[in-house]
Amino acid sequence: MLLTSDITIDTQALEEAAQNAVQVAKEAVPEDVSQKISLFQRYWEQLPEKALGLGIRIVLAILTLIIGIWVIKILRKILKKSLEKSKADIGVAQFLDSFAKTVMMILLIFMIATNFGVDAASIVAVLGSMGVAIGLALQGSLANIAGGVLILLMKPFKVGDFIREDSHKNEGTVTKIELFYTKLITVDKKVVVLPNGALANTSLINYSTLEYRRVDMEVGISYTSDIKKAKEVAQKAMLDHNLVVDFEPYSVYVKELADSAVVLGMYCHVKSADFIPAREALLEEVKLAFDKNGIHIPFPQMDVHMS
Repeated sequence: MLLTSDITIDTQALEEAAQNAVQVAKEAVPEDVSQKISLFQRYWEQLPEKALGLGIRIVLAILTLIIGIWVIKILRKILKKSLEKSKADIGVAQFLDSFAKTVMMILLIFMIATNFGVDAASIVAVLGSMGVAIGLALQGSLANIAGGVLILLMKPFKVGDFIREDSHKNEGTVTKIELFYTKLITVDKKVVVLPNGALANTSLINYSTLEYRRVDMEVGISYTSDIKKAKEVAQKAMLDHNLVVDFEPYSVYVKELADSAVVLGMYCHVKSADFIPAREALLEEVKLAFDKNGIHIPFPQMDVHMS
C-alpha cells in the first residue's frame, strides 16, 4: 500500500509540472508576438521621419555639389588670372589648373561624404592604409604626374613648340601640358595624346627652340644641262622667296653624280614657324625657274637596242 501511494503522488506532481510549463508557454508566446508587433509599429511610425531626414541630406548633398562646382570654377578663374598677371608659362598654368581642379574635387567629395555621417578621420585613415596599394596600382599615373612636373621644371618644350619624340616618331605642335598627358596637333590636324612619364624619359627634337630653321632640298638635272647656270638659277629662285632670310647661310652645290642625273643640294634658312610652307613653295619655285631657263630635270628611262 505504501508503494502504490508513493507512485500516485509522483504522477500527480509530474502532471502539475507539465500543466505549469504549458501555461507558461501560452503566456510567453503572445508576449513575444506583441513585442515584435510593437517594434514593427515603432519602426513604421519612425519611417517617415527617417525618410524625411535622408531626403534632406540628399538635397543638401546635391546643393553642396552644385555650389561646390560653382566655387571651384570661380577659384580656377582666379588662379588663371593670377598666373596670367604673373606672366607664368602657359604650360605651367595649364598644369596647375588641372592639379587644382583635381584636389578641389576630392575635397568636395569628402565634404559630401561627411554630410552623410561619414567620419572624415576614418576616410583619411582608410585612404592612408590604401595609399600603398593605390600607389602600386597607379604607378603609370604617378609617373605621368612626376613627368609633367619635370617637363615644367626642365622646360624641354612649352606650349606652342613644334616637337618630335623619338620613341614613336610622333610630331606636332604642343597645345596642352596637363596633369597626366601632353597634347599635340599634327600637321594634318590630328590630336596626339602623349603620357608625360614616357615623354619625360625619351629623347625628342624641339624645332621651335631656335628662331630660324634650315631647309634642305635636293633636285636633279640632266647631264647635258649647264651645272653653273643651274646653280645660279636655283640660288636666285631660293633667295627671291619672301620667306627665306639672306643673312643666314645658304648654298647650292653638287651633291651627287647619280646614274641618270646630277643631284644638286640646296639649303637656306627660314623662320621655324614657316618651315613647312617655305619648303613646299621653294621646290615649286625652283622647278618653274628651271623650266623657264631650259634646265631639264631627268626622269628614269631605258634605251633598248634590238639586233
